[in-house]
Amino acid sequence: MEELNLIIESVKQEMQQGLNHLDHVFQRIRAGRASTHMLQDIMVDYYGAMTPLNQVANVSVPDAMTLSIQPWDRTALGAIEKSIINSNLGLAPSNNGEIIILNVPPLTEERRKDLAKQAKAEAEQTKVTIRNARQEGMKNLKKLDGVSEDTIKDVEAEIQNLTDNFVKKTEEILKIKETEIFTI
Repeated sequence: MEELNLIIESVKQEMQQGLNHLDHVFQRIRAGRASTHMLQDIMVDYYGAMTPLNQVANVSVPDAMTLSIQPWDRTALGAIEKSIINSNLGLAPSNNGEIIILNVPPLTEERRKDLAKQAKAEAEQTKVTIRNARQEGMKNLKKLDGVSEDTIKDVEAEIQNLTDNFVKKTEEILKIKETEIFTI
């Protein structure tokens, strides 16, 4: 019975990791407002080591359409600017010698549709991850010896129920993000 619980927990953890990843990705998809999350995955070449932006500078949001980046070491300004340009976020850094200002342009209707399409693709990828976790759980279940067919059927039903619930949560998160993207 312990093995069955381990299989169920393992499946549940993998599915939750998929949802956590979706949340992480959705934080980077901007919905018309500036957010420090937009820059969370930017790596800066800081003295030869790739370092997360938040470890070389203070990132803040002075207003809804602006991001401010103040490096702790002024010599990093150029490297930070270069990393932002190469990040493909579509933001143009403005450097005054002490801080970098990023003006977040308002989203066009076309850009909103692109972002919604990107969000939908990420949600689909999360569903694939969830289904793969179910498939792996079912495979591990079949490998067990000395477990009655009824018990296996019950556990299969529980895994399927988990799958349905996580897919439903993914759909709900996607709906919220799409609403956020299309809200002007």
